[in-house]
Amino acid sequence: MPPASDQLLFGTAGVPQGTPGTSTLEGIQYIKKIGLDCQEIEFVKGTKMRPDTAKTIKEKAADINVRLSVHAPYYINMNSVEEGKRIASQGRLLTAARLAHLCGARNVVFHTGYYGKDTPEKTFETIKRGVTEVVSILKKERIPVILRPEVMGKRSQFGSLEEILFLCKEVDGILPCLDFAHLYAREGKINSYKEFYRVLNKVGKKLGDSALKDIHIHISGVAYNDKGEIKHLNLNETDFRYEDWIQALKDHDVAGMVICESPYQEKDALLLKKIYRSR
Repeated sequence: MPPASDQLLFGTAGVPQGTPGTSTLEGIQYIKKIGLDCQEIEFVKGTKMRPDTAKTIKEKAADINVRLSVHAPYYINMNSVEEGKRIASQGRLLTAARLAHLCGARNVVFHTGYYGKDTPEKTFETIKRGVTEVVSILKKERIPVILRPEVMGKRSQFGSLEEILFLCKEVDGILPCLDFAHLYAREGKINSYKEFYRVLNKVGKKLGDSALKDIHIHISGVAYNDKGEIKHLNLNETDFRYEDWIQALKDHDVAGMVICESPYQEKDALLLKKIYRSR
């Protein structure tokens, strides 16, 4: 399992648009060709990859020095009122984590669930219990991936910045996925250098400076309303102040992975990497 990077790497969520084919393997090779550094394997609609395919991906990514992460299926709700759905959610996350390990991916991003009719406090306790059980199983299986609960963009979803940071503080061995588009859409703010810097400062205070040296970020433009996120957009189609955001990352000297989720992922990822390297 590769260690955390000592620099900030830029890549795409899934196979880039311009890839000649559609496979993860082809996507990794295209990532390298265009000058990006990493790719998040999207298991969002299910974990159907064969173990031998995962092994090939691990070998190729290591050979050409492309860092990998994984996004677990969307169909996870650890606060479902139905016990069967909660158990199935844990199973999907476990399967994604096992496949991530076979692929050589270190980080596994996942959505934790919805409040439903529960209070935020009760939701937190239920989700904490579910995630703790998954972490325990992975430790017993000696699978050294890091689960990354994601900051979410809809207000009906568990996943405010404070909730995610508190969950990571309470459950040993997990770290956040900071989605700044979701954060912007959920709060209707956090779109200035001072606010970006404050978010990163909060991460460091809650989880320690080591969390800033092993960061995992999602970024894109975003359309939103009073309920939060509607859809992802390309950065130049929104008012998101990505140059201020880049400067805040530089000034905090963060290291890790930035995964671009814009519709045209590689174009925005390359733009962000160019600005970052020019500062």
